[in-house]
Amino acid sequence: MILQLIRHSTLRLDYAGVKFLVDPMLAEQGAYPGLPGSPNSHLTNPTVGLPVPAENLGQVDAVVVTHTHFDHWDEAAVAQLPKHLPVFTQHAQDQALIQSQGFTDVRLIQGATFNGVSLTQTPGQHGSDAVMAVAGELLGQVCGVVFQHPEEKTLYLAGDTVWNPDVENNLRQYQPQVVVLNAGDNQITGVGSIVMNQEDVLAVHQAAPQATLISTHMESTNHATLSRQQLRAFATEKGIADHLLVPADGEAYTF
Repeated sequence: MILQLIRHSTLRLDYAGVKFLVDPMLAEQGAYPGLPGSPNSHLTNPTVGLPVPAENLGQVDAVVVTHTHFDHWDEAAVAQLPKHLPVFTQHAQDQALIQSQGFTDVRLIQGATFNGVSLTQTPGQHGSDAVMAVAGELLGQVCGVVFQHPEEKTLYLAGDTVWNPDVENNLRQYQPQVVVLNAGDNQITGVGSIVMNQEDVLAVHQAAPQATLISTHMESTNHATLSRQQLRAFATEKGIADHLLVPADGEAYTF
C-alpha cells in the first residue's frame, strides 16, 4: 500500500495494485471565498496550493468521494477529472449529483468490490451531538471507508467525523492497521469542532493501539484551527508520537 497526502483530505492510494483518488479538491490556492461563520473567514480557500500538477491526479483507476462538500469534491475536480472514471460515493443523493455533473460510472461505496479491493462504507458524524443539533442540516451526512484485500493491511479512512461511538465501533469491527483521520479541528465559530481535534486523535489511539494513525485535513482551509506542529507536540506529550504520522502535503508512505 502506498498512501500519499496531496492536500487537505485529497489522497492518492495505491492499494493491491489499484490506484484510487480520494476526496479530490483540485482548485488553485485561493479559488474560493472563506467560509462565513468560521474562524479566519477572511482567508480564501484552499489556503495552500497543490504540491503536484492537478492534471496528474486524474491518472487513477477510480475516485472515492466520502461526501460532496467543496473541500472533498470541488468544481475543479468536476471540471478536470475524466468523466469515464468510476466514482464511488455514499448514497443516492450524492450519486445523482455526480451523475448530473457528467460522470458516467457513479457507484455506491457500500458493499462494492473494485478490481479485487473490497470497499465498506462506515458511519461517522460531522460534529458532536451539540454541533449537529445546531448545524446538522448544513453539515449533512458523511461517511468513512474501509479498504480490504488479502494481500494488504486493512485501511480505515474515517472521513469528516469527530470521535464518537460510530468510530469506536468501526475500529472494533474492522481492526484496521492503518487509520486516516481528518484532524484539523475545523470549527464553526461559537458552535464547535466539525472534525477531529487532538483529544479525538488520542481517543482513536487508545481504542486502536495497534494501528498507525495518519492525520490529514490540516492547514489547508480557513476554518482549520489545529496545526501540524501543535498535533506533533501533543503526540509527543502524550507518548503516542511513534503511532502517529502527520504528513506534509505531497508526502507518501508505504505500508
